[in-house]
Amino acid sequence: MSFQAGGSTAGVYGRRYQVLAAIMLGSIMGPIDASIINVILPTITGYFGVAIATAQWVPMIYLLTISSLLLFYGRMGDILGYKRIYLMGLAGFIVASALCGLAPGIYWLILFRAIQGVTAGMMMAVPYAIITAAFPPQERGRALGINAISISAGLALGPSLGGLVTSLWSWRMAFLINIPIGIVGLMWARKVIPELKGQPGKMDGSGAVTAFIFLFSFLLFVNQGQKMGLNTATLAMLGVAILAGAAFFYIETHAAQPMLNLKLFKNAGFSLALLSALLNFISQYIMVFLTPFYLQRVLHYPAGRVGLLMTFFPLAVMAVAPFSGAISDRIGTRALASLGAAICALALMAMSLLPAAVGPLAVGWRLALFGIGTGIFQSPNNSAVMGAVPRPYLGIASGTLATVRNTGMALGIATGGLVLYAFVPPAIMAKISLDVEETLSFLMGLRCAYLIGAVFTAVAAAFSFIRVGESIEKNNGRNIAP
Repeated sequence: MSFQAGGSTAGVYGRRYQVLAAIMLGSIMGPIDASIINVILPTITGYFGVAIATAQWVPMIYLLTISSLLLFYGRMGDILGYKRIYLMGLAGFIVASALCGLAPGIYWLILFRAIQGVTAGMMMAVPYAIITAAFPPQERGRALGINAISISAGLALGPSLGGLVTSLWSWRMAFLINIPIGIVGLMWARKVIPELKGQPGKMDGSGAVTAFIFLFSFLLFVNQGQKMGLNTATLAMLGVAILAGAAFFYIETHAAQPMLNLKLFKNAGFSLALLSALLNFISQYIMVFLTPFYLQRVLHYPAGRVGLLMTFFPLAVMAVAPFSGAISDRIGTRALASLGAAICALALMAMSLLPAAVGPLAVGWRLALFGIGTGIFQSPNNSAVMGAVPRPYLGIASGTLATVRNTGMALGIATGGLVLYAFVPPAIMAKISLDVEETLSFLMGLRCAYLIGAVFTAVAAAFSFIRVGESIEKNNGRNIAP
């Protein structure tokens, strides 16, 4: 990736914080849209008069399409330019949001959410690459940490914003509100994001198709497997995923210009940082998925209090991530990433000790502790990933990191559900109101799930600690060749 004629590295670095602000404005919409849907889904279900099983496709198709296309869009950014891909995605997201807000029926809404996912994938695939290209290496961690504020703020704002606009106007406003924010973000990004010429190359069509089939089938298996168990349909999804994954690996190892250069994974720093991110996100979504059930079914908190308590986590991330990123620019990424993941493990162990009766602050400080650990971990770990690849591969590294994040989210929810169902009888799981004995059984399942999450992120801490190849310290800011 090189700067276009008429520009310079110094010129781009000079307006780097304008670039970061533009990326943050666009980046906040994805998390808001992903979290807002959980609040308005019951309203949508009642409005269209459909079964919950049908309405669940509204959030699920969005996640599936985004996750399945991130690698493809990352590679497109390397070839066509990151700015072009980002602006196309943001413009498409605005149009798709309008279509969702005007959807005449549930199946139209599902279709438009799929389109929205296709466009959101473009927005999510390349921001890390744009930030890495716009900032000097010694400021990369700080920039990625500041960018984390937009993601955490979106996750924190989504539930309350969804409830507010739905109660004041309609569920449709939860989608239409993206339009004015998106237009401002599009105009600003078009003005300040630098023009970066793409690396000459061709798209690997076969690799893109097999990667899409693999990721879509695998994530669909994970999503449906936790609900349906291992039956003919879910095993077929898994079989398709395995075959597509094998085909993808064969194609990428034999293609002259592969979509995903597998030589990147020979860099231990890159591979271990990605694996650490996957494990941390699995543990994170075990906590995020299961804690509302603890608050509702064990402590009997109303939805408003549940939403308020759950914001302790993203608010803590938002407060810590920028400082962690800035410190990593000075001392390196390994120590901070391992410390953050270890704190997450400690927080999940503390969650596993929660009793059947406790005050809200006892839950809140545990959620905040997990957020502190996440904030300390994510910015240095993301910096380690992006600093371990040469500039022509920043897009695919950014897309791979985003894919790992989404896959970890899906696996975390599935793991939490599987552990809970393994320890809690289905009859108890189906109840909303539990007696004392049923509450203790449900609580035991939650504790086991939290402990498994602690193990995952403890392993992430170990991988972060043994990681080699600190690109900043060992290469004077130059990216490591694959």
